[in-house]
Amino acid sequence: MPERLPLISMTAATLAAALLAMPAAAQKIVCWKDKSGKVIGCGDRVPPEFQQNETKTLDRRGITRETTVSAEEAARLKEDERKKAALKAEENRRIAEQRRQDSALINTYTAAKEIDVRRDRELQVVDLQIQQLKASLKSASDAHASQKARYANFEKRGKIPDNVKDDLSNAAAEEERLKARIVDREHDKERITASYAQQKARFIELKGGPTAAPAETGAGAKK
Repeated sequence: MPERLPLISMTAATLAAALLAMPAAAQKIVCWKDKSGKVIGCGDRVPPEFQQNETKTLDRRGITRETTVSAEEAARLKEDERKKAALKAEENRRIAEQRRQDSALINTYTAAKEIDVRRDRELQVVDLQIQQLKASLKSASDAHASQKARYANFEKRGKIPDNVKDDLSNAAAEEERLKARIVDREHDKERITASYAQQKARFIELKGGPTAAPAETGAGAKK
């Protein structure tokens, strides 16, 4: 039968006494702990009901030779390692992507002014789209106004046909749709400007030139 000491809270003195009480043939003592980390029992093996707890193994002289963490702590450590590995993988991916972008930047342009030319070309395309949308919006606004007048005339008569209601609703929806598209294109201009500014700054940095100072905005800007 394996030797097992009573499950009591172990002090240094009781642990020393336990070691002396073990048979001479025993080569090691295993002590197990409760969830608070307090030793609650020792023996030549861990009872089944405590095998998920933290343990430490001592030799006949009372020197700790091995320790194990609880199953709960082991799961936590494993999760920490998983998170660290995921962060490392994401960092490696980010570095690889930055290198790819840098390589493309250097291979695409030979001078910073070429970036400005390409930016302006894209902005001109968007400006043309905005002009076309504004022309369409003017027509849609006129159509909406016409449908509102038509609706008002029927309203004065006391009965509004369903098709008149539908025509007014559709005209209003078309006007709003075009307004939203214009706003989207304006946002595209902001995105394009910011993107090329970043590319230009990075290109200059990669070429070893001075980094341009950010433009002042708001109250601090020059008037």
